[in-house]
Amino acid sequence: MSETIFKILLVEDDEALRFIVKDNLEQKNYNVEVAEDGKVALELFEHNYFDLIILDVMLPKIDGFQVAETIRKINEQVPIIFLTARSMTEDKITGLTIGGDDYIPKPFSMEELLLKIKIFLKRSQSQPVTKEISNKTLDIGKFRFQPEELTLAIDGDSRNLTLKEAELINIFSENINKVLSRNEILEKVWGSNDYFLGRSLDVFITRLRKYFKQDPNIKIVNLHGIGFRFSVKKDN
Repeated sequence: MSETIFKILLVEDDEALRFIVKDNLEQKNYNVEVAEDGKVALELFEHNYFDLIILDVMLPKIDGFQVAETIRKINEQVPIIFLTARSMTEDKITGLTIGGDDYIPKPFSMEELLLKIKIFLKRSQSQPVTKEISNKTLDIGKFRFQPEELTLAIDGDSRNLTLKEAELINIFSENINKVLSRNEILEKVWGSNDYFLGRSLDVFITRLRKYFKQDPNIKIVNLHGIGFRFSVKKDN
């Protein structure tokens, strides 16, 4: 049986670095398309399927954050790894909350990048939410959650979810009215519990609170210094 050939979009404006990364990836049998600016990257993405995207932040024409935001409107699952010389905390948080899966500062080792690529390709292929509760529809208060379809519906109105949002709802639905530590949530959804991902988690929690506000019996309670409790009260 032939080995799966993964297709990667590499977006980097530095010609020398672009060549080095592309050459290393091709030596590992990845199929690599390259773009030197954000405009070309979006054109390639529009007309091709990619298994993973390596995206520089400081790009000509359209910056990496804008490229990522546009991609996420079209595809919520494709892994995005940011490459950048920036090291500011807020930039890292921005990249993760936009929908980036990881953030590798320059200069970086090819070994680190190759390892991250391997991890995210494996994770994206496994689709943890749909694999664990495939075909299950869950009733949460007045809401109906369909993890396989990545949707959350109430009173006939359905909202499309990102994979991360669905994973969070899945974890909460399995632990209704129980305390979950921040570390436990981060490890299950992001595979790590570092500071930047912790800030990203707070952004996702804020989103979920807005989604569930139509049912006053559902609350995501913040337990300071501990974690969260997904509280669902039954109607009397």
